[in-house]
Amino acid sequence: MTAVDAVIRRSLHSEVVLVNQVANYIINGGGKRLRPALVLLSAGAFGSITPTHHQLAAVVEFIHTATLLHDDVVDESAMRRGQATANTMFGNAASVLVGDFVYSRAFQMMVEVQNMRVMEILAEATNIIAEGEVLQLLNVHDADVTDEAYLKVIHYKTAKLFEAATRLGAVVCNASERDEQAMAEYGMRLGTAFQLIDDVLDLSGESTEIGKNLGDDLAEGKPTMPLLIAMRRGNAAQQQLIRHAIEQGGLDDLPAVLQAVVATDALTEVRKLAEKEAEKGCAAIAHLPDSGFKMTLLELARFAVERRH
Repeated sequence: MTAVDAVIRRSLHSEVVLVNQVANYIINGGGKRLRPALVLLSAGAFGSITPTHHQLAAVVEFIHTATLLHDDVVDESAMRRGQATANTMFGNAASVLVGDFVYSRAFQMMVEVQNMRVMEILAEATNIIAEGEVLQLLNVHDADVTDEAYLKVIHYKTAKLFEAATRLGAVVCNASERDEQAMAEYGMRLGTAFQLIDDVLDLSGESTEIGKNLGDDLAEGKPTMPLLIAMRRGNAAQQQLIRHAIEQGGLDDLPAVLQAVVATDALTEVRKLAEKEAEKGCAAIAHLPDSGFKMTLLELARFAVERRH
């Protein structure tokens, strides 16, 4: 990861001062670096970690960073990872344009690898992530979103990049088709579990721990899984309360919504869904030879579900 960090810092350099300022601000913002770590862990499970893996791990982090820059503008977010968002610090225009720079730099770097399969994986992932963003936008303030429609957003917007990260490690190591698919499924399941727990933390975490304000998703009118379950399980008054909160957005109803979510045990149900996803991800790679890398991948699945931030 130290080697990946060096690639990230070297590759972010631009002759344009504002690009350096914004890009460095978000890269230094204390993220978990989970997605690039998955590239390395996947590679380690199939052989040795090479400079190509370091490069691709940085590419994955750049794609993630670019989506964050754009997301925070779209969502009008003021806080991420416990600090002011880039759009709050530098303005919306700078955030969007530097996000474009980070995306295009990622594609320059993946071309350098000169592997068409790698290009296919990352190009597809980037396109599907963009579709996921639009799907989420269509769901905002819609209290009638189905569980299936919401999970599709998660698969596109979040889990797809996890899947790409774990698939890349296997592909560059020339793993078999079966093993590549196994790593891809692990990544998809892990990413789904990770996002479901994010949904739980949005309604139950501490702002200082989760690095953003409690109820951010509700404030934006996003119908997340805990809200959908609470609305389905709640009494007529609770259903109407949550429906109104989603359709109107804002935080006026947050205390009452939190009470309804707790009363219907919706958070526990979502945690169970996340646990099932993590278990399926672990099962997908159970056949791989035992190694420290495989053990860490299994532990990561547990961390994704048990984390508090």
